[in-house]
Amino acid sequence: MGVTVDRRDFIKVISTAGSGLVLGLYLPSTNKLIGKPVATTLFEPNVWITVQPDNLVKILVSKSEMGQGVLTSLPMIIAEEMDLDFSKVVIEKAPANRKKYGWQMTGGSNSVSGGYKKLRKAGATAREMLVMAASDEWGVSTSECKTQNGIVINKRTGKELSYGDLAEKASQQKVPKKPVLKDKKDFSIIGQNIKRTDTFSKVNGTAQFGMDVQLEGMVYATVIHSPVFGGKLKSYNKASVSDISDIIKIFEIESGLAIVTKNTWAGLKASKQIKIKWDEGEAAGLDDEKIRKDLIEASKEKGSVVRKEGNVKKALKSSKNIIEAMYESPLQAHATMEPMNCTAYVQRDKCEVWAGTQDPNGARKIASKITGLSKKQVEVNVTFLGGGFGRRAFNDYVSEAVEISNEMKKPVKMIWSREEDMQHDYYRPSSVHVMVGAFDQNNNITTFKHRIVAPSILFTQIVKMPFPLKENADIIAVEGAKHLPYEIPNMQVDYQMTETPIPLGWWRSVYNSQNAFATECFMDELAEKAGKDPVQFRLDLLPNSSRDVGVIKMVVEKSGWYDFQNGSTYQGISCHKSFGTWVAQVARVSIENKKVKVHEVFAAVDCGTVINPAIVKAQISSAIIFGLSATLKSKITMKNGRVTQSNFDDFEVLRMNEAPKIHVYLAENDKAPKGVGEPGLPPIAPAVVNAVYAATGNRVRNLPIQLG
Repeated sequence: MGVTVDRRDFIKVISTAGSGLVLGLYLPSTNKLIGKPVATTLFEPNVWITVQPDNLVKILVSKSEMGQGVLTSLPMIIAEEMDLDFSKVVIEKAPANRKKYGWQMTGGSNSVSGGYKKLRKAGATAREMLVMAASDEWGVSTSECKTQNGIVINKRTGKELSYGDLAEKASQQKVPKKPVLKDKKDFSIIGQNIKRTDTFSKVNGTAQFGMDVQLEGMVYATVIHSPVFGGKLKSYNKASVSDISDIIKIFEIESGLAIVTKNTWAGLKASKQIKIKWDEGEAAGLDDEKIRKDLIEASKEKGSVVRKEGNVKKALKSSKNIIEAMYESPLQAHATMEPMNCTAYVQRDKCEVWAGTQDPNGARKIASKITGLSKKQVEVNVTFLGGGFGRRAFNDYVSEAVEISNEMKKPVKMIWSREEDMQHDYYRPSSVHVMVGAFDQNNNITTFKHRIVAPSILFTQIVKMPFPLKENADIIAVEGAKHLPYEIPNMQVDYQMTETPIPLGWWRSVYNSQNAFATECFMDELAEKAGKDPVQFRLDLLPNSSRDVGVIKMVVEKSGWYDFQNGSTYQGISCHKSFGTWVAQVARVSIENKKVKVHEVFAAVDCGTVINPAIVKAQISSAIIFGLSATLKSKITMKNGRVTQSNFDDFEVLRMNEAPKIHVYLAENDKAPKGVGEPGLPPIAPAVVNAVYAATGNRVRNLPIQLG
């Protein structure tokens, strides 16, 4: 997850020089305008766009590509406003430079939502300046000109000038202060299923992931970390690996023990054989039983209230019809297909880094601190990411590579083993959810109470307590629960923070995955108590204008909810809003040999304006598959302070033959686009669990699902 930065209008004139007009990017974080002189043969109206004389238009993307499609969707926004021929667009990834490109963190499903307005203005500015250049050339008004596929056309004469022909003259035009954006009805690129621009390189093997970086004179490194969180290196025996050839150097770094070798295999072999003694520290006795006990004990304490309507205490006291439940979610690893890795080359006057990172500016800052070089002397090249999901928002692996290269004075490719990757993650925290509902004598719901108990990612990784917050609570930990849309007279949501030595981090959809599991499963329990159909129960508690209503009705219609007959297969429903997007899902399951088989999932999505429907559907499908792994199979467990899982054999993910048929339906509206990378995940667990209850008559309140 990233941090959303509210950007203002950003295209401003900073100078007019003999070589042409120079524009810059307005950065709220620095309150400065930046730009650079341009050659007269090029048109660079802002940091995102370059029009070349050969009619190619280069568009720069400052977000990391980790499979979510930003190298396609973000250029589509600019191309739409510029009226470009998308086949003549050249897309490049921007290096780390916060001063120039602003906030480059990729996370929180905000790449498109955060960039939509500014990129449209960037494209519209360029288009209007090209039109002004053509009008000057022809001696006509701009109203007599139109644009189409990278060409300005004289509407009266039919004459045409390409953007490349106009590049030099366009650079000399006055910058429009308020460029006119296109009407949605005139869109020809936004809303289309344009093929992803990164697909071909990934198919033919030319795409560069972090693991693919090769430099002349490069050596290889692996790092061994303490098996217990917070443990420190006491000693190691080099002689225990003296029989392994190709070892160059073994030395201690801040996070553990670095082994530098001539090849990766030698490093991995040495890491398994070397004798090491650790000071395991205070976390050595940590196990699942203690984690769960601490959470349950904390649930008995009064939490920080983040939502309060009516009088819950009074309502519960007066009701004779009360239902209670406790839901539990375990630790989860990111388990990216590409283990953590980074290549770094520290030299006397510069440092260059190649990494698949969600936070390139953070990587640049870290490298500067380790080397003592200025940020200007550090270049971070962002490769493709072989999975991120929030894990690569933490640059611990970058820090290690830079530290090792700084010691070796050579280019170093540092690669974690799969075991190190699994056992030294920044995990989604475990949580407990205490749910209470109450009804009147007519079985109308009167009260809803949700107590969230979990460690805080915010206060362990980002800021340290005490930290002044209005509600004295982790505002991220209550996402998806605090703003529950159901209208119930008496409602209370509170949060009780616990402490843990386990490193915590953003996991796809963050706390929404746990909160939705608890709230939407409990809504089904409440519906049964009220004697109502779970769909109608939800609709009765929502205002008709709610976008929740829209997606629920859509998924009910598309799935044929009321026509479906239980037999060997059973269905469940859920609905959840996260990252500005509403998603409702219906899951159909069967029980085979006490195992849950998910056959089909229907998803209705309201994410506002859809840039590329194919990408949105792919992202929703991806989130569903990711969420199903956590629902049916995977969890992280602890014993003696150690993570017990080590690879995909004991941290299972959904296999291709286990994947359900997924149907994704998109609502149409003129609202601004919102996130799609994460919102598809939270509803899947409760939809499946609710279907399991329909099949078995037994409530599942712990994940992953275990029957019998």
